[in-house]
Amino acid sequence: MYPQTTRTTASRSRDRMSYDRTATHAVLDEAYHCVLGFTADGEPRVLPTLHVRIGDTLYLHGSTGSRPLLAARAGLPVCVAVTLLDGLVYGRSQFHHSANYRSVVAHGTAHLVTDPGERADVLTALVEKVGTGRAADSRPPNRRELAETAVLALPLTEVSLRTRTGGVRDEPSDLDLAHWAGVVPLRLIPGLPEPAAGVTAPLPGYLRPHRSPWYEPATLRGAHVLLEPLDLAHTDELYAATADAEVWQHLTRPLPTEPGQLREMIIEALTDSHRVAWVQRCAVTGAVVGTTSYYEIDPERRSVAIGHTMLGRPWWRTGINTEAKLLLLTRAFDELGAVRVVWHTDIRNERSQRGIERLGATREGVLRMHRLRPDGSWRDTVQYSMTVDEWPKAQVSLRERLRPRPVSAR
Repeated sequence: MYPQTTRTTASRSRDRMSYDRTATHAVLDEAYHCVLGFTADGEPRVLPTLHVRIGDTLYLHGSTGSRPLLAARAGLPVCVAVTLLDGLVYGRSQFHHSANYRSVVAHGTAHLVTDPGERADVLTALVEKVGTGRAADSRPPNRRELAETAVLALPLTEVSLRTRTGGVRDEPSDLDLAHWAGVVPLRLIPGLPEPAAGVTAPLPGYLRPHRSPWYEPATLRGAHVLLEPLDLAHTDELYAATADAEVWQHLTRPLPTEPGQLREMIIEALTDSHRVAWVQRCAVTGAVVGTTSYYEIDPERRSVAIGHTMLGRPWWRTGINTEAKLLLLTRAFDELGAVRVVWHTDIRNERSQRGIERLGATREGVLRMHRLRPDGSWRDTVQYSMTVDEWPKAQVSLRERLRPRPVSAR
């Protein structure tokens, strides 16, 4: 527990106050930014900045171009506030509108960190806070950058935690009023990472959400094809590989006329919570050649569909599509424990139907007027499936098809 002082003791709503060390550290570690308050030239100053906690010391990021921060060599009296907003509370009366929150306030004297080793540890910790593993996955600061960066250390000795949780606290006389009341929860949720121009590296694992293995786009490797998680960085290569009207003939979207249209389709795939998308690379050349996906994922019923597949024409009949399906089926049945895998295809797409049948799937029927085609007509969809009981035989057949054939002597 942190000791109470005159500066950390509340004058009202004392039931919301806490001095618990563990709870305080949890808020500091979860939040990504704070507000640093201090006095300079007789005037109050407030700076938003980044922070990281190491043990019982709060470290604050700043610039050596800030004269007040440089004055911290001799010690700078500060007040730091860190707040997490958890919800908006709507009361029947305007007076009882409020917010649910967790807020830490720390008082003390901050000092400029000058020890090179301590500075290096803090800067590494700041980077690791935005993604565990990021420090090793990025260039460390050079001498010029270090010279431009200030780090302040504030010992956590005079600290308080204030929280508001729960629901509406209206007056009893207002409970019959015909106004909506309740709580709107708020959460800080990362959006879809957007790669910078020129980035070709795949999205690192620490930026991917931790989900059920059914929703994890694990990298799958074969002799012909490499399936890696689809990423916005694949846009240009994928556009070039599939820029052929015949590739898009039976897909539910028209042929993109520029990379931006394909980018929007990739964003749609990556934000679909019931889909896991891969890009297909040629295992020999490393070239991006197409995409494929799991969709209609149902871990409870242990079922998944394979589709949204497109492959550039130069790679048709090369073994890439067959091996990609083998890899996806192996993951579904042997790793995820699926009992059923499904395919859907346009009734007009006879080539696709023959290909699915060669996998060992069984035609189950036709879903009439199932989807709209890009031209506005209704598509009848042929549905195929394979069960876990059929998988062993199908697996042997697929591996036999992919087995290299001996070259006959002339």
